[in-house]
Amino acid sequence: MAILVVFTLNSATGAFAQGEKRLALVIGNGAYKTGELATAANDGGLIAQTLQAAGFDVVGARDLDQEALRGTFRDFVAKVSDAGPDAVVFVYLAGQGVQLEGENYFLPVDAQIAGPNDIPLQAMRISDLTRSLSGLPTKVNVVVLDAARPTPMPPSNQPLAGGLALVDPDPNMLIAFNAAPGTVAPEGKGPYGAYAQALAEMMREGGLPLQDVFDRTRLRVNETTQGAEVPWSASKVSAPFFFFDRAPDAPAPRVSEAESRVNRTKAIRDFDAHDAYVAALDRDTLPGYQDFLVAYPRDPMANRVRAIVAARREAITWRETWLRDTPDAYWSYLRRYPHGPHAWDARRRLRHLEAALEPPEQFTVYDYDVPPPPPEEVIYVDRPVLYFDDPDFDFEPPPPVAVIFLPPPPPDFIELPPPPPPVDVFVLPTPVFVPMPAFINPPRDIVAPPDNIIFNNIHNTTIINNTTINEGQQNGGGQGTLTTGQKMAIGAGAAALAAKVALPPLLQKRVAAGQLPGNQGQGGQGQGGQGQPLKLRQGATQGQQPGATPQQKTLGKLSNDHALPGANGNTLPLVNGKPVLNGQNAPNEKLKKARGKQPGVNGQQATGQPVTGNGVTGQQGQGKLQKLPAVNGAPAGAGQNAPDGKQKKLLRNQGLASGPATGQNGQGAVSPNTGEKKLRKLPGANGQSGGDNVNVQRKLNNAGEGTQRRLKQEKPNIQALKPQKPQFNAQPKPQVERHLQQEQQPKPRVQEREHQPKPQMQERRMPQQPKPQQEIKKKPACGQKGEPACGK
Repeated sequence: MAILVVFTLNSATGAFAQGEKRLALVIGNGAYKTGELATAANDGGLIAQTLQAAGFDVVGARDLDQEALRGTFRDFVAKVSDAGPDAVVFVYLAGQGVQLEGENYFLPVDAQIAGPNDIPLQAMRISDLTRSLSGLPTKVNVVVLDAARPTPMPPSNQPLAGGLALVDPDPNMLIAFNAAPGTVAPEGKGPYGAYAQALAEMMREGGLPLQDVFDRTRLRVNETTQGAEVPWSASKVSAPFFFFDRAPDAPAPRVSEAESRVNRTKAIRDFDAHDAYVAALDRDTLPGYQDFLVAYPRDPMANRVRAIVAARREAITWRETWLRDTPDAYWSYLRRYPHGPHAWDARRRLRHLEAALEPPEQFTVYDYDVPPPPPEEVIYVDRPVLYFDDPDFDFEPPPPVAVIFLPPPPPDFIELPPPPPPVDVFVLPTPVFVPMPAFINPPRDIVAPPDNIIFNNIHNTTIINNTTINEGQQNGGGQGTLTTGQKMAIGAGAAALAAKVALPPLLQKRVAAGQLPGNQGQGGQGQGGQGQPLKLRQGATQGQQPGATPQQKTLGKLSNDHALPGANGNTLPLVNGKPVLNGQNAPNEKLKKARGKQPGVNGQQATGQPVTGNGVTGQQGQGKLQKLPAVNGAPAGAGQNAPDGKQKKLLRNQGLASGPATGQNGQGAVSPNTGEKKLRKLPGANGQSGGDNVNVQRKLNNAGEGTQRRLKQEKPNIQALKPQKPQFNAQPKPQVERHLQQEQQPKPRVQEREHQPKPQMQERRMPQQPKPQQEIKKKPACGQKGEPACGK
């Protein structure tokens, strides 16, 4: 007996030590191409934060495409499977939902739904998720769809049913919708939707059973929206579950559990008309609503209740029809609701079953569990979707909820401030945390989530201040003189960093790899553009390529990562027959390659020294470079003033050294023994040369035979000069210097850049002066008198 007792105690201790694991997945999809949902991402952030405080290990994200959404579901189900038995699972999906032929679907942000056939291919079927969770040995599964919104499909003569379809939860599962089946919710007007804020309020209520959380949520939402939204839930959870516990010394709740039990068992006719409506709404059953109509058929709330009954009756009828899935069942539905919300769903199923689309005269009528709708109900369901705030119905607003059913909301949870912008891509917004009362705590027998700053500090009053929670309490300080609103505002930006919800593993890998979606970026702003991925926090200055050096730098400096044209004896590169210096304005796809192929002169790096009046001073007194021709009246230094349209071919042929070329005696000439070629002087202002002692040196690149072969192949493209283009001819020594005849060669024209109006530059025309006529002969640039021998 003693051994048995010890074994029992050890088993109980082990079970207590193991505790209850709580896992949650929260998705907030709002950035849809068909129209943005203003509160979906914020709603996800609010629910995720509340679950964190309740001890859930939460992963969540916003604005997921189809691939990310399916992968996130798959990873989460695997995580739940690894958690072992008796885990509590909570899934919250805020976004766009649709129903098709009895199934509910959640849409990714990149879904393009042009017709019913696109929905199964581009949306996530909810039953796949619920079926996977029900197959695991979990203790409680809660699936919340805050997704009953107007259908995003274009108008059609074969419309879809609106809202979400009625479903039956699996064992140990609760399923909740933000709007009753067959109805849709209006778009939220504040920073949070009415459903998410009400649900967060009720989850924070200590000692409230799971079903009561969603029943009170329905009352609060109906009160807040003036009857425009009626949430729905169905549960088969048998195990007791509480989000938070209430301390023994806590104040008594405004509505006790005993009072709630009495209100739910009391006959509807025993309440007055106002409380009878609230009691029927609290029970949310078809018999309860019908009892109200029997007791108060002429009450101002009677028509509103008839609309609720009509939608619920039709939803039950369709659910039984879909489960039977026979031609007789679909014909039976069409006989009851020939223009009902699911009329075209029934016809689509009949087409699939190769049956007549309209009921024949003779068939077996299915016997439903609910009677046919009375004539006064048909008006509410003779349409694809029901809006409770439809002005055609002109419903009276519902009465305020009495305290015996629902206490008023906490003062600091009536108007919540909007959350700061999301701190990163995919990350849910982090709302300003409202501290929990001191007598409310998470259950003691749960497994604490790892590194959960909210869970560890749910009673804070200053939220987060420089990533420190409740600093005043930790240091033994008092509450201070700040108001509640001021305390909530302190450190809101730091809260977004310290308390943000962890991304699912798939999205963590995407972010690490820089694979970001094109329609979102930090703070919800698109960065990728047309779906192109960008590195995280990577941007570009306006008018530049990402990573480019800002163009505000003066022309008197040379950066170390730019090659100097004409260096090491190479030819100045030409783009469409005109010189363009440097790869700074090269095409985007070639910019990185150009910078990787820019060694300095003789292995030296460019010095970045200022440009002098005669050229660029090199290192070790190796010589100077001649001034370059003007472009739009200004020197085309560093490629900044080169015409933008001529930038495309620069880097392909630029195997240039980055330092200045020099020659002996400072003349830019090369020893005849080197066999290297020379360039003629470039024309300067007033028809004069750019300087008697400044020549451009042309030298073969020492990159090997492959580079020389490439230069020879590209040589015809470089030297093929048209008459209207500037010519670059070989420059012999001064005694045989030849000048270009301006009478035979037109002055070079450079087109103004059309896309850059600033700064405006006037075209600089060089005055023509008479020069001695001298015959220009085409002759080799080497092998003549006074010139170096030609190399092979």
